[in-house]
Amino acid sequence: MTPKKISTLAKLALLLATIIWGSTFFLMEGAIQNIGIFSLLAVRFTIATALLAVVLGKRLLKIDCSYLLRGFVMGVFVIAAYILQTYGLADEATTPGKNAFLTATYCVIVPFLAWGISRQKPDRYNIVAGIMCIFGITLISVSGNDFTSICAGDVLTLLGGIFFSFHMVAVSAFSQKRDILLLTMLQFLFAGIIAWAGALTMETFPTDMDFSVVVSILYLAVMATCLCYILQNVGQKYTPPATAALILSLEAVFGVLFSVIFTSEKITPRIFLGFAVVFLSVIVSEIKPKIFSR
Repeated sequence: MTPKKISTLAKLALLLATIIWGSTFFLMEGAIQNIGIFSLLAVRFTIATALLAVVLGKRLLKIDCSYLLRGFVMGVFVIAAYILQTYGLADEATTPGKNAFLTATYCVIVPFLAWGISRQKPDRYNIVAGIMCIFGITLISVSGNDFTSICAGDVLTLLGGIFFSFHMVAVSAFSQKRDILLLTMLQFLFAGIIAWAGALTMETFPTDMDFSVVVSILYLAVMATCLCYILQNVGQKYTPPATAALILSLEAVFGVLFSVIFTSEKITPRIFLGFAVVFLSVIVSEIKPKIFSR
């Protein structure tokens, strides 16, 4: 297979992962009306762990204390992100579209978090992107000039975005000279254990669920968790970082698109402008001036 074909397939893998992730926001909103948030995440990550373990096979023998420690830290960050994001989505004032775009702010936050580890200061584009992102969030979350109109769901979603940022930085730091798929499976495992602890102590697992809810949970576990992380890892390996970041940032766009098509979500001009500003902030932060020079 030629390098050009490999590059094309890698980009298509990233795009497919982005489309699938974008479709999960409205599915999550429907699922959490029938099953507790911790229970949903517990089942989702347990299934994903089992499937990825089968894929890895004998590579599981490479697990040692260093893998377990790194997988645990990554699992804590990822489950915290999903819990906050899902509780944010449970707030009726936070629509799937808003949830998608507020979550996407992690792309802008990452360079500032990485500063503390790599000692590489954020450049001027990161700073401009941060200011743009704050302005976009204000347009999305604040009604008029009333800052008290920011709902709890929006705040929880933003906090979830921050934990997604911690997770991305952890993956970058921990994956050097290690099997990234093995670390991914371990993060699923620990995320599932934490979710089960919350489900068993705070929720009652439903004994009767609609078939549509079961299908949604399986889709979230198999497609949006196990498959998407494999597609992302493989796609990023053969795609330039700037191009990969641009493709992955489309998750928020697809999130709004699916929400408008399959739910009753309406986008006002003000919120649409906020979406556009947040999306542009991601592009400025990740692509920098290269795309403009072309």
